[in-house]
Amino acid sequence: QVQLVESGGGLVQPGGSLRLSCAASGSIGSIRPMAWYRQAPGKQRDLVARISSGGSTNYSDSVKGRFTISRDIAGNTVYLQMNSLKPEDTAVYYCNIETILRAYWGQGTQVTVSS
Repeated sequence: QVQLVESGGGLVQPGGSLRLSCAASGSIGSIRPMAWYRQAPGKQRDLVARISSGGSTNYSDSVKGRFTISRDIAGNTVYLQMNSLKPEDTAVYYCNIETILRAYWGQGTQVTVSS
């Protein structure tokens, strides 16, 4: 079993920044791919950013150049640095980890971008 604990969401004005964190624990084994997804009200859950076990990253077009995904040296904590936030970034952000057997999800953290 794997647990994911997210933190760092909140309310921020347009143009501001936030940093999300996600700590993974449990039966992880080696460093695994991790990702951030988001889901706005009435919309599907979409990939925001992903980091592979080797450290390669990819981003959705809507956040490229504004968001940065990274992980700590141990590999079990992933971060999402969000800059130049826009109202359309408002959503619940979910952390995801891909293990050999299955994927796990965090409980989600709300990000609201509003003046």
